[in-house]
Amino acid sequence: MFGAFERLVALRYLRARRQEGFISVIAFFSLAGITLGVATLIIVMAVMNGFRHELLSRILGVNGHVNVLASTKSLDEFDAIAAQIKEVSGVLSAAPIVEGQVMATANGVANGALVRGMREEDFLRRPLLADSIVTGGLEGFEEGKGVIIGSRMAQAMRLRPGQKVTLVSPRGNPSAFGTVPRMKAYRVAAVFDVGMSEYDSSFIYMPFKQAQIFFRKKGEATSIEVITDNPDRAYGIGYDIRQVIGGGYRVIDWQRVNSSFFTALQVERVVMFLILTLIIVVAVFNVISSQIMLVNDKGKGIAILRTMGATQGMILRIFFMTGASVGIVGTIVGSVLGIAFAQNIEALRQLLQGATGTDLFDSTVYYLSRLPAKIDPIEAGAVVVMALTLSFLASILPARRAARLDPVEVLRYE
Repeated sequence: MFGAFERLVALRYLRARRQEGFISVIAFFSLAGITLGVATLIIVMAVMNGFRHELLSRILGVNGHVNVLASTKSLDEFDAIAAQIKEVSGVLSAAPIVEGQVMATANGVANGALVRGMREEDFLRRPLLADSIVTGGLEGFEEGKGVIIGSRMAQAMRLRPGQKVTLVSPRGNPSAFGTVPRMKAYRVAAVFDVGMSEYDSSFIYMPFKQAQIFFRKKGEATSIEVITDNPDRAYGIGYDIRQVIGGGYRVIDWQRVNSSFFTALQVERVVMFLILTLIIVVAVFNVISSQIMLVNDKGKGIAILRTMGATQGMILRIFFMTGASVGIVGTIVGSVLGIAFAQNIEALRQLLQGATGTDLFDSTVYYLSRLPAKIDPIEAGAVVVMALTLSFLASILPARRAARLDPVEVLRYE
C-alpha cells in the first residue's frame, strides 16, 4: 500500500530541521498526549474493573447470592425449607442464618456489630470465610465455645483468641424497673480477615444455636442464604425458589440488595472513560494542527514532487503516514506503559506510601485493604483501536489538503 519512496519522504518529513523546530515540538506534545491518554485510560479502567471484581467477590463470598426471608410466615421449619431449596437447579447450598445487630464492648472500647449465627459446616462451605482465619481456630465453635470476629474489630478492641467480648442486644429483657439490656460475654475463638474493612470491622460469627438463644429465636431462623453456581443467574434461580417454597416468604437476590452500589460504580466507570477520552481527543487535535503546519511549510517541496511525477495519491499517503506515525507510536508506548503500570500498581503504591509516609489507599474509605487492578483484554483492545482510529482520522484532513495543492500556484511566486 505504501511504496518505498513514500516511506522515505514521510520519514524525512518526520525528522524536522532547525527551522522546523516549532512543528517538531507540537508533534512531540501530540505524541506525549496520546501516550498519556492511552496509558491513563487503561490504568483507570483496570483499577475500576479490579475494584468492582474485588468488591463483588467479597460481597458474594460473605453473603449469599439469594436470601429467603420470612414475610407472613416464620422460618421455624428452616431445615425443611433449605432441603426444598437445594433441589432447585443451580443451587449449591442453602444455610439457615440468625442475624441481629449488637453493640460489642471489650477493654473499654465499644463498637456496633452485626452478629451472624451459622453452623460450622456452613461457615466452612464459604471458601472466602474458611480461608480468612488468621489467628485461632474453629475448635469447639459448634459447641458454642467461642465466636469469630473481624481483624479490624480485634485490633480496635485489642482482642486476641481466648479473650472475651461482651455483646449487648438492643432488645432487652423486661423487668420491674423497665427494660434491661440483654448482654452476654463470649470467648473469642478466632479472628478472620477477608480484606474488606466493612466486614473486618463489624462482623461477628456465632454458633447457630447460641445466636438463636441470644436473639430469642428459639427454633427459628431469620433468613436462609442460598449459594448458586452462577451469581449472574441469581434472579432466575430466585424465581424458581419462590415457586418451590410457595408464598409467605420474601426472596431477594444480591443484585437487588446491592443494585444502587453497583449502579453507582458503573456510572462512575462510564463517566471516567468519557473524561479521560478527552485527553486523547485533545492530543489528536494537536496532530491535526502540527500536520497542517507541516503541509504549509512543505508546500514548495510538495509542488516540486508533483512536477517530478508524484501523483495526488502518493502525496496523500506520504502525509497520512507522517500523521498516523505519531498516533501509532503514541498508542503503542501508552498501552505498554498502561499495562505495565496496572500490573504493578499495588507494588508502586507500597513504594510511594513508604517514601511519603502517608496512607495513599485508606481501607476505611475505599473498603478494600489493597489497591486492585484487573486488565480486561477486550477493553484494553478497544482503547487501542479507538486511539488509532482517531489518529488515522486526524491524519486524513491534512493529507488531503497536501494532495490538493496546485503546484502551479505554489511555484508561481517562487
